Amino acid sequence: MRLIIYGAGGIGCVLGAELFERGYDVLLIARGAHLHAIQTTGLHYETPHRAVTLKVPAVGHPSEVDFRDGDVVLMTMKSQHTLDALEELYKVAGDQIPVISGQNGVRNEAMALRRFAHVYGMLVHLPADFLEPGIVLMHSLRTLGIMDMGCYPRGVDDCVVDVMAALTDIGCSAEPVADIMRWKYAKLVFNLNNALAAVCPRGSNMNAIRDRLRQEGRTVLDAAGIDYASEAEVDARHGDLLENGKIRGVGRSGTSTLQSLKRGNTDSEIDYINGEIVQLGRLHGIATPANLVLQRLANGLARGVGEPNAMPPEDLSALIDRAAVAVTPDWFRRRDG
Repeated sequence: MRLIIYGAGGIGCVLGAELFERGYDVLLIARGAHLHAIQTTGLHYETPHRAVTLKVPAVGHPSEVDFRDGDVVLMTMKSQHTLDALEELYKVAGDQIPVISGQNGVRNEAMALRRFAHVYGMLVHLPADFLEPGIVLMHSLRTLGIMDMGCYPRGVDDCVVDVMAALTDIGCSAEPVADIMRWKYAKLVFNLNNALAAVCPRGSNMNAIRDRLRQEGRTVLDAAGIDYASEAEVDARHGDLLENGKIRGVGRSGTSTLQSLKRGNTDSEIDYINGEIVQLGRLHGIATPANLVLQRLANGLARGVGEPNAMPPEDLSALIDRAAVAVTPDWFRRRDG
């Protein structure tokens, strides 16, 4: 098996580095200055325990890959880039190559299944930092991360077993899961905090807003009849596996959404996270003002409107309260009528 990691940023490069060090056949597909750094000076990979620079093979586009039997593609780009990436992969690899979505959100797998016969979902909890081209940090002190996987929409097959074995070998807690989307929907609710952590100052008390975001998420998932793992199940799965440490005295820089903004990205995955909840709310006539406001603000930050980590939680709460008055279930019913 060769694992082709497509969209190799933080998560993809952590896995690529660890697999490469263990002698696995791995290829990164990256872009821009990040790709140039990996190809010229190597991937600098650092953890709380070690720092190495690795000459991991990397290319810039699927058309540069000589695809062969045994290849598996792990997609780790942001969800807003998935559709274009799938189209480019389909053109050169055909529709039989296994495609794994190791991404936030719950729409990537369905996009892939329109084009590929063998699609998998992967649940990813891995504390990576990616702020500079060619440099990726991994802050976990013990287990590398939680990387469960299953067939989409359900089931387990030999590909799942083989990939989970490789990820277990490099130090992940990786389990085959037949109902993987149930766990990815639970991760979606967890990730609703990403936009909040990008908007409000670090260290401020955001708990009430976080709880409101997640309660809106659970409410619309329940209304839509979508099953998701409970908080108790998630807590039991996590246990004490994910303990973060410091690298050169510094902790993790923030969520993947905040890291994207710090790198100067001008687009955002928030439409596939908080926007997923907003869409479900609109479909089922349920107001989701907290997620709506965070969707607007995070997208604005990506466009250069405002600064990350600059809005006090009390100001954000006031915005959400005003949105709750303007956008109510009655408003949705009037629009539908």
